[in-house]
Amino acid sequence: MSRLIPTIALMAITAASCSKQTKLTYPVAPSDDTVDNYFGHEVADPYRPLENDTAASTLAWVEAENAVTQEYLSKIPYRQAIRDRIEQLNNYPKIGMPSKENDGKYYFYKNDGLQNQHVLYRSDTPDGDGDVFLDPNKLSDDGTVALTGVYQSHDGKYTAYTISRSGSDWTEIYVMDTATGELLEDHIEWAKFTGAAWQGDGFYYSAYEKPADGKEFSNANEFHKVYYHKLGTPQSEDKVIYENRNEPLHFHSVDITNDESTLIIMGGGAGNGNSLFVKDLTNPNSKWITVEESQDNDISVIDAREGKLYIFTSADAPRYRLVTADIKAPQRANWKELVPENKEAVLVNARFAGDKLILTYDKDASHHAYVYNADGSPVREIALPGYGTLSFSTNSKDPEVFYSFSSFTSPATIVEYNAETGESKPFRSTDLQGFNPEDYVTEQVFYTSADGTEIPMFLTYKKGLKRDGNNPVYLYGYGGFNITLNPSFSPNRLFWLENGGIYAQTNLRGGGEYGEEWHLAGTKQQKLNVFNDFIAAAEYMIKEGWTNPDLIAIEGGSNGGLLVGAVTNMRPELFKVAIPRVGVMDMMRYHLFTIGWNWAHDYGTSADSPEMAEYLLAYSPLHTIKNDGTPYPAIMITTADHDDRVVPAHSFKYAATLQAADTGDQPKLIRIDSKAGHGAGKPIAKVIDEYTDIYSFIFNNMGLQPAKK
Repeated sequence: MSRLIPTIALMAITAASCSKQTKLTYPVAPSDDTVDNYFGHEVADPYRPLENDTAASTLAWVEAENAVTQEYLSKIPYRQAIRDRIEQLNNYPKIGMPSKENDGKYYFYKNDGLQNQHVLYRSDTPDGDGDVFLDPNKLSDDGTVALTGVYQSHDGKYTAYTISRSGSDWTEIYVMDTATGELLEDHIEWAKFTGAAWQGDGFYYSAYEKPADGKEFSNANEFHKVYYHKLGTPQSEDKVIYENRNEPLHFHSVDITNDESTLIIMGGGAGNGNSLFVKDLTNPNSKWITVEESQDNDISVIDAREGKLYIFTSADAPRYRLVTADIKAPQRANWKELVPENKEAVLVNARFAGDKLILTYDKDASHHAYVYNADGSPVREIALPGYGTLSFSTNSKDPEVFYSFSSFTSPATIVEYNAETGESKPFRSTDLQGFNPEDYVTEQVFYTSADGTEIPMFLTYKKGLKRDGNNPVYLYGYGGFNITLNPSFSPNRLFWLENGGIYAQTNLRGGGEYGEEWHLAGTKQQKLNVFNDFIAAAEYMIKEGWTNPDLIAIEGGSNGGLLVGAVTNMRPELFKVAIPRVGVMDMMRYHLFTIGWNWAHDYGTSADSPEMAEYLLAYSPLHTIKNDGTPYPAIMITTADHDDRVVPAHSFKYAATLQAADTGDQPKLIRIDSKAGHGAGKPIAKVIDEYTDIYSFIFNNMGLQPAKK
């Protein structure tokens, strides 16, 4: 299968005087008299001109908004001190897990501390210092070109790598001679959501046709195709080997078995899962075999051995299972169960290490791992130290395994593990300067949502913290797309903790914490469950004496930005500060931009039915902003000019509407980054700047002051 080389002292808050906010003057946004009709219901969209992200009027408005935001932030006296400390917390060596590749060498990522992008190294041994193989920091002057994937040919002779520029989802593919590092002439553009699946002297990839000039980051993407590129030829000669002209909004991702015998196509975009098609490459006249045509379930091939496909799936198993199928007759009716669904946990990953299977499960949103035989019989559990997130580096030909374990307060610890014997030994750990993880504790609590459902939440805080109702809380959630929020490490979060704050991460419905049923309970016309779950988390923190509404900051990104926008409109009195980041704010038109249509299986669309349009309109953050003098929390919206996942028009229109509404005197700002996208691959300098502004905004509006470090 194609392989992606895996990446890798207490201070107290003191109260400060909080003077009455002076209402800011905001730029006038370009507007018109646009009104849309949804099944007879007329809905005004006065800031429609802001959807044109390249228009002179939009660019002028962006510049004016950033000026207001930066002037506000520049007046916060401790902003530079916050930046200095966040930079210190980020400045530690980061070394990823070694990965044994097809050339017999070990590859790993390393960052000396504050390098904008991690550097890929190569070594003869897993514990060697290695030599630089690929340094993405040299691909741009400002660190805005990110290395997003590395794929070695099965004979180890060539290495394809993918990059993203300025945070965009658009992907370019380059090819190197693995031994010498020489860059070949091959160059692929306008690829998206793809790797490189090698066969012979070329590879398969997925791409769109070149978009219209000026609309590269906003127009809807249609007709995703799979191509084959032969080394040494121009992209214009690449052959289309799979497309579906009847379904312009489907994705098509491609993979290939390690022996290059079977080509695999997964289709997505129309349901909660994916379709699956395979082709026998040993027979030049073979046709595509349909394994599963619907996109109702997740179905992926994890390996092929001795004529059998090993398949990971949610079909007939909402908490997932493993099955096998004969390569020549892989249809669902012929599947044989290998590892059945576990009713107490969710299977989230499966991979071979030699002749053993390594299975990762989610139990109450925390990872657990087990070793199984290839026949599906259990062998042992891998012992872990507590709540955390696992990542594995394995090779299907070798029982040698490396895994990393991280938690809310500890960066990744890497362990060397033998899948055959169960022997493990520490391989590499990281010490943080000036921060002792042992001074903090993480506990998991369960609280009751509006309909009686029990919701899990992790709380991380300084040992000895008193439950006196006066602790600042940073409440984070997501709740969508079957994504699970596990306990994971971020150096930026340490600043909040060392200043006496509580970090609360809640596992809302809509995510994957308890399988597909949990996911579906937060989708379409059950989306209100997600917002109620989040509101109940804040109410729980208040009721249990952790905090009060004047000390709660809420944050979420993308679908989590939608969450923050929606609950702020529903319960503005419950929060002091709201940070909606790169959020989906216009629920009536989200499906009309780039890949927004792909979210319809979670949200539904305003074109589906009168009932669906009415439901979306009732919670859409853009359309439910109060305008009657109701006091709102301080709000800082964040977005970026190259975000072609959730286009910045969402945040632009939301900010303009919010600023024009009568919601009290608290600031309503928008921070618009340049040469940045949805978040992936963002250079560390931009990350530090962003968190500096977020914490400065939160502290200032809570009337708090960070302690000196």
